[in-house]
Amino acid sequence: MSDNDFIIIDEEKETPVTTEGKESSDTEKKEVFQTSAKEEHEDEYEKICFICHRPESKAGKMIHMKEDEYEKVCFLCRRPESKTGPMITLPQNIHICTECMQKSFDAMTNGSIDYSRLMNMPGVQFLNLSDLENMAPPKTQKIKKKKEKPKEFQKLDIKNIPAPHKIKGKLDEYVVGQEYAKKAMAVAVYNHYKRVATDSVDDIEIEKSNMLMIGPTGSGKTYLVKTLARLLDVPLAITDATSLTEAGYIGDDIESVVSKLLAAADNDVEKAEQGIIFIDEIDKIAKKRNSSQRDVSGESVQQGLLKLLEGSEVEVPVGANSKNAMVPLTTVNTKNILFICGGAFPDLEGIIKERLMHKTSMGFNAELKDQYDNDKDILSKVTVEDLRNFGMIPEFIGRLPIIFTLKGLDKDMYVKILKEPKNAILKQYQKLLALDEVKLDFDDGALEAIAEKAMKKETGARALRAIIEEFMLDIMYEIPKDENIGEVTITRSYIEGTGGPLISLRGQEVPRLP
Repeated sequence: MSDNDFIIIDEEKETPVTTEGKESSDTEKKEVFQTSAKEEHEDEYEKICFICHRPESKAGKMIHMKEDEYEKVCFLCRRPESKTGPMITLPQNIHICTECMQKSFDAMTNGSIDYSRLMNMPGVQFLNLSDLENMAPPKTQKIKKKKEKPKEFQKLDIKNIPAPHKIKGKLDEYVVGQEYAKKAMAVAVYNHYKRVATDSVDDIEIEKSNMLMIGPTGSGKTYLVKTLARLLDVPLAITDATSLTEAGYIGDDIESVVSKLLAAADNDVEKAEQGIIFIDEIDKIAKKRNSSQRDVSGESVQQGLLKLLEGSEVEVPVGANSKNAMVPLTTVNTKNILFICGGAFPDLEGIIKERLMHKTSMGFNAELKDQYDNDKDILSKVTVEDLRNFGMIPEFIGRLPIIFTLKGLDKDMYVKILKEPKNAILKQYQKLLALDEVKLDFDDGALEAIAEKAMKKETGARALRAIIEEFMLDIMYEIPKDENIGEVTITRSYIEGTGGPLISLRGQEVPRLP
């Protein structure tokens, strides 16, 4: 090294460079810059499998999943990914849903064929996934993905809540009779949603107005709730109390009633927290009498429902009826959920009669003990004491402050149910025959005969459809045979089985007796 030579120290690597090698180092820097520019386009990292986390050097060639406007379709069952869920992707763009894959594994493991023996047999070759790379890609069905619109949840506005008389007016269009029940329900629902809309206005907190409906079967309990939810445009969940059991036992958990409401609200928690839950057959969870075994579907279910009726935050399984299922949980606040319970309470009439008979006295002006035997409106005299004697615990009854009854149906109400509501059963059959360009009429005698038959069945309004389905079967079968039939009139003699319906051809007028 001469006196003219000097040393340059690199700040990063601190390696000595002489002036003689300065030109060579500049060229090396240019080459490094060019190679780094190329590496920007080529990935210097290996791809890693999302499931097994193995690198591409060990797992082989990998498939890069890209967002596409078309859905994946299962190669076996031909269902799209929106129905089957995430799919398993094989080479050559072959997709198999998890259900078909599981069925294939089950068929191999549970079948009678021992596949391990077939491996050693000559001429038998199993499918090798690596062979699929050389195969021609199959023609796959292309289904465009549906663009999901963002959900817009509109909070309740007190100005948009219909007044009680408007709610009752809408209920009158679909439900016949039950005036007191419709009035009580309209006022309770109106006050409840006013409470939801103005809960955070001041420090005064309004309590919930849960309801208990008592009425015989077929009197319109479920139909009232369905009509109400349709009118208010809120999520509605109808559940049955007979399947509810204490946590840890076979049956549906108590929180499943909220999970059904969540499903009705498209898993929108905020929307579900303003819905309605109707628990039918609530009388089936009454406290059992003279039972030595643990009451897992009676008093324990009532105690479990207390926190839901009162209003609390509960963890709810999404898409399942039990918390033990391997499904995600979400938290729902039941503070603003309206609970409506309904039941027939079949033995309650005897309890009410027994209480009223104790008040009778002796003498000429005393009330007779059998005066309540034929009282059809005996359920309207129910009290909280009667419900306690039936088997409902006081804490449960206290969380249902509004208790009202529905009357049993008489002959006139049956006739009105047949023809007056918007979607009356007679109007439904008239519409069906109108599609065949045939007019269907019922005379007054036929309606009375149908009502008399329904009263004998003692199953309420549900008996009407069963009776009409029976005698309309032959008419619905025979009319499409003859295109000349223009009008059919159902008479009382046809309902009673002593005659037939009046049939008139197109353009023919049937003479009427004066």
